[in-house]
Amino acid sequence: MNKYLAEFLGTLLLVFIGLGSAIFDGKAIGALGISLAFGLTLLALAYAIGPISGCHINPAVTLGAVLAGRMRGSDVVPYWIAQVLGGICGFGFLAWIMMGSGVPGLVHTSAVATANGFGDHSPSGYAMGAAFLTELIATFVLVITVLGSTAMAAPAGFAGIPIGMALAITNMVAIPITNASINPARSIGPAIYAGDWALSQLWLFIIAPLAGGVLAAFVYKIIEGRSTA
Repeated sequence: MNKYLAEFLGTLLLVFIGLGSAIFDGKAIGALGISLAFGLTLLALAYAIGPISGCHINPAVTLGAVLAGRMRGSDVVPYWIAQVLGGICGFGFLAWIMMGSGVPGLVHTSAVATANGFGDHSPSGYAMGAAFLTELIATFVLVITVLGSTAMAAPAGFAGIPIGMALAITNMVAIPITNASINPARSIGPAIYAGDWALSQLWLFIIAPLAGGVLAAFVYKIIEGRSTA
């Protein structure tokens, strides 16, 4: 049970801090600052809850881990549930804070601004195919970094650094294209509050990151020298 609570709490904090930086200070810090907020939060959480749950806090990482033989298959669904609930609650706390601002419609406009989208809802107008490829490759980079840096042969005690850096640099690439999901649990919260197009496009930000996690697991097993069967 502790590992599921850790995944819930970790995902909540990642969404709260990452999207909070975009909502409350995005104009000042820009895409670079938002990317660092996500990356540094993940780095800190890797050391805080990594020993408890592995600090996946991302359904795509969990899928990659089970396919790479790093965790039990029976833990996948409970991890996913904890992560999704954490992401929803993370944005929920942001919404709670914004309701205290007295600005009408702030929660909805902030949800729309931080929701992931493509086509007319991409920050730079990128089409669905470009958005899908961006999310797949970005998640691939994150998950293969997780698998490599946590391998038995990797230097002990340093995994959080490359993992946090991987999330930061992939956000730098993906923010102008899709607002950077790289994590279905990050996408679901604002989509629920935004509604409309954000919910209708949410499928891409669930499927593409999961596909990136699957690809990372199989590629890592090949380069590690093990069978993919």
